[in-house]
Amino acid sequence: MSSPKEKVESMLRKLPDDCTIEDIQYHLYVLGKVRQSLQVADREGVLPQAQVEGLLSKWLIE
Repeated sequence: MSSPKEKVESMLRKLPDDCTIEDIQYHLYVLGKVRQSLQVADREGVLPQAQVEGLLSKWLIE
């Protein structure tokens, strides 16, 4: 598994050379939120897609 430093280095290599500090901050924020969400999913479990679709169908208009 990659260290946090290696993950950041990988992310920076993928960004364009003219990216701003704000672009980097945004990408770090997203990476952190995804990591946090995956930890919650591992700890608390996830819902099957059919159940989620049923819950969302109350609010979504097709």
